[in-house]
Amino acid sequence: MFKKVLIANRGEIACRVAATLREMGIAPVAVYSEADRGALHTRVMEEGHLLGPAEPRASYLNADALIAAAKQSGAEAIHPGYGFLAENAAFAAAVEEAGLTFIGPTPDQIRALGDKRAARALAVRAKVPVVPGVEGATATALARAAQELGYPVFVKAALGGGGKGMRIVEREAELREAIEAAQRLAVSAFGDAAVYLEKRIERPRHVEVQILGDGRGGVIHLFERECSLQRRHQKVIEESPSPGVSEALRERLEAAAVAVASAARYRGAGTVEFLVAGDAEFYFLEMNTRLQVEHPVTELVTGVDLVRAQLEVAAGDGLPLAQQDVRHRGHAIEARLYAEDAARNFLPQAGRALKVRWPRAPFVRVDRGIESGDEIPVHYDPILGKIIAFGPDRAVALARLAGALDETLVHGVATNLPFLRALARARAVEQATFDVEWIEREFLAGFAALAQAPAPEIALAAAALSEWRGAENGGANAGGHAGAGAGPRPGDAFREAGRWRLPGLE
Repeated sequence: MFKKVLIANRGEIACRVAATLREMGIAPVAVYSEADRGALHTRVMEEGHLLGPAEPRASYLNADALIAAAKQSGAEAIHPGYGFLAENAAFAAAVEEAGLTFIGPTPDQIRALGDKRAARALAVRAKVPVVPGVEGATATALARAAQELGYPVFVKAALGGGGKGMRIVEREAELREAIEAAQRLAVSAFGDAAVYLEKRIERPRHVEVQILGDGRGGVIHLFERECSLQRRHQKVIEESPSPGVSEALRERLEAAAVAVASAARYRGAGTVEFLVAGDAEFYFLEMNTRLQVEHPVTELVTGVDLVRAQLEVAAGDGLPLAQQDVRHRGHAIEARLYAEDAARNFLPQAGRALKVRWPRAPFVRVDRGIESGDEIPVHYDPILGKIIAFGPDRAVALARLAGALDETLVHGVATNLPFLRALARARAVEQATFDVEWIEREFLAGFAALAQAPAPEIALAAAALSEWRGAENGGANAGGHAGAGAGPRPGDAFREAGRWRLPGLE
């Protein structure tokens, strides 16, 4: 096993990976940009290396600087986290050429599965259904194909993920402009202008299956996650198991995911994503060749540390367990906390988080990237942390998540907390009747109206009182946890304001 591993990332995922490394007795090495001097991920590791200026291409996307930092530190391997270079085949190849271990799939697997067209072809060979779609070298060829598929269609970037480079086209007159826009974004985000068309499935659910592969054809699954609560094709809340999947369909999805990963002889942790239509039909969507943002829900319901599994496979130890050893218990649900103003069309925010309070409750896990006083740079993805709740069933897990969101506070920078709190209590979420389009189709308009409501003076006074009482009682430590010898936990004036408490004030 490795003795030292460099984490080629920042924020909450760097902190998360470091936690497992320390548990395994492996020294974690942090990297940081000028904008991240003193950031939480550098404080939780004993060793850190400056990469360069704040701009990502000069720091976290600078492969040469990352490899140089790894060599200077004496690290034997690099863990990419997610985002940045996690799915960059050239970076994975450069790591291996430098004599280091890339903790993830092989460069060839990243290259093949990262190209959605090649991944679709692999799924077809594995006899897994795919969404009807076509490729075309020119806009004219794509226009002819769209006529054959029938509108509406998606224009998608061939590389990348996370909804980037994806446009919905309702009619032929919109197609050329959508293709050009998708190509521009694809070049900017992924360095490749290639796009393709895919038939739009009406009101589907987005369900993904977590897999682990040994790189020699052995693959196991760790059940599925429901990821249909999305805004602009970006996941917001994820859970496991999926409340919209029958046991029979679940088994078919798991088998399909294993078939795709086995066909690729996949190495490490990955996720096979599907669109589910109705009660029985599903289609392969894509495969993500990295650790997912939502991996904690799988960890909570299976008890498997996915980062540890990645390390064991990368070290040549094979899969840490057999399929029959994987058990599913209870329900877990995760909310992503972002520095973005939901009342202003989710505009990304930056600045100093003057006070941060994370929830402290049984069966609640927090993967955090900031603490009180930390700066939130403008240069990177605005995710601040993830709040994950576990329960014996979905109702309990969802109630615990709602309570944990109520306990969470970030002052100084606007966040999506009001949006998450309202979403966790929405009737469609409680009843699990949503689909991937539900938030934008039905939820956002009502939330926007509520977010614009004027705040009564008593609620503003409650905010000031909450701060005053926290200071008077000595508050909590930077991580939101009372330290040794700390006084009683301060009250929460937001809670005590009762019916006057409105979203948007925290």
